[in-house]
Amino acid sequence: MGFGNLRSAAGLRLLNDFLADKSYIEGYVPSQADIAVFEALSTPPPADLFHAVRWYNHIKSYEKQKASLPGVKKALGKYGPADVEDSTGATTDSKDDDDIDLFGSDEEEESEESKRLREERLAQYESKKSKKPTLIAKSSILLDVKPWDDETDMAKLEECVRSIQADGLVWGSSKLVPVGYGIKKLQIQCVVEDDKVGTDMLEEKITAFEDYVQSMDVAAFNKI
Repeated sequence: MGFGNLRSAAGLRLLNDFLADKSYIEGYVPSQADIAVFEALSTPPPADLFHAVRWYNHIKSYEKQKASLPGVKKALGKYGPADVEDSTGATTDSKDDDDIDLFGSDEEEESEESKRLREERLAQYESKKSKKPTLIAKSSILLDVKPWDDETDMAKLEECVRSIQADGLVWGSSKLVPVGYGIKKLQIQCVVEDDKVGTDMLEEKITAFEDYVQSMDVAAFNKI
């Protein structure tokens, strides 16, 4: 088991292939396994080894938190593909072990206390991840609402448009813009949550006021 020599082209290719369908060396969160392999690299992987580069940059971002990552650091040969012979040696530098080992233990088997601490770390990580705010995609839309003729009550037309209420829809400023022959169109701004309100829905609801509205067009559409 192992990646072979991670300072060789062959070892780096093995690492890249290993990470093709994995985010981490072990499990589903950054751990001491990632730190052990990361520190075995003398330089970043070549740019053409996309999976290894992605993993390397991600683990590098944990440099200041590496001592708090879960797990117990093992010999480098304990990680990687099972069918590759370990050529890195059975042990790593003891000073590195002191710096990285979360539990301060060189025992191969985890103690009950080590297991408890590891589970606590994992729970804390998952809790932090679940509390991160979800980014809500929004758009700012400028609508042109055209009346039938110059005798259309534009104040009533705007009142009808603003009466449309929906979760994720907020109406903004408006103005009347001349279009010719004494006719003015209503130009009105709104902000929508993309997952809840679309332009098709707005057009359907606005043109439903057929006594006042001839048509609706999207004059501008910008992601926020």
